[in-house]
Amino acid sequence: MNKGTAFFFILISLLIGIWTGVMSRGIWATDWKIAVLTGISAAAICFVCCRYALLLFQRGWNYFNLAMDATSVEVLLGGITGMLGGICVGFILGYPFMVMEMAGEYIKFGVFFICGFLGFNIGRRKAYDFVGLFRPNYQPESSPAGCSNNDKVLDTSAIIDGRIYDVALSGFLEGSLIVPSFVIEELRHIADSADYVRRSKGRRGLEILSKMQKHPGIKIGIMEGVFLDEREVDMKLLGLCKSLDASMVTNDYNLNKVAELQGIKVLNVNELTNAVKVIVFPGETMKVNIIKEGKEDGQGVGYLEDGTMVVVENGLGDIGQEIEVVVTSVFQTAAGRMIFTKKSREENRLGQPMQNLQEVNLFG
Repeated sequence: MNKGTAFFFILISLLIGIWTGVMSRGIWATDWKIAVLTGISAAAICFVCCRYALLLFQRGWNYFNLAMDATSVEVLLGGITGMLGGICVGFILGYPFMVMEMAGEYIKFGVFFICGFLGFNIGRRKAYDFVGLFRPNYQPESSPAGCSNNDKVLDTSAIIDGRIYDVALSGFLEGSLIVPSFVIEELRHIADSADYVRRSKGRRGLEILSKMQKHPGIKIGIMEGVFLDEREVDMKLLGLCKSLDASMVTNDYNLNKVAELQGIKVLNVNELTNAVKVIVFPGETMKVNIIKEGKEDGQGVGYLEDGTMVVVENGLGDIGQEIEVVVTSVFQTAAGRMIFTKKSREENRLGQPMQNLQEVNLFG
């Protein structure tokens, strides 16, 4: 609520409060103290009701705009045509009931309403089929009404992470990406933080959004002014996803679980990363570059291209080198997948046949 609207509501509330106080004193002949108290109470109730009505109007108006943006021209024209056809059918079916004196008007109104409602829904759902009758090669750009909504609402954590940009470029995400204005506001607060790490994350998130908006292959839009009555960003995101019947893209574990409990589909980039990692089995060989020392004595640690940690037994002496290793076991953790290996040349040396070794005669 801006200052102009608040001033207008205060003025209206004061006028109604004064009018209520004067009328109460004139009607019930009450004491002026009771009249003043009645006027103040009426003004407070009026202000609260006006503010609540404004929030409901803003929410309804935003929902209407979103529905219009998500509705194609074909669906809109199909719904209007179907409603007009339903009204005509309702007029024909309701005409015989006009001769009835009392119940005829109510029956006629009910037939009009039912036929118009059915015609609107049938026209909306069959709009693409109706257009296809006149244009046989017509291909709709968007899915018909009634199908699942493929829009995705981006959380702050998913934007800061940055991998959503590459996922969107890959073409695996259907529908449009939606960034609410309160998420951008949260990113701005993070970017203005006194902490260097938080400030860097916020600026990176804003840079990722700028890149996604400039890329022609990514459908992304900014949504203004929704769920102003909620204070927490997570609650606003949950409410927005429910109202739009959209999915949520987040890396926040707690928000992920709360959204699943409320029946909201969640797309977690971390889960996607774990799902597309390389699958290896014990006995397979691979090459890995050992970059640091492991936790146990003699262990070396390297990483695959997808970030999977590879622990090499007795690989401490090969730090900085790329060696061939044999997988011994694979361990799945909450943070990801760990692969335990040993050097393949030791495997070959230990498994070398005995007949290749030179026989020594101890007795000369």
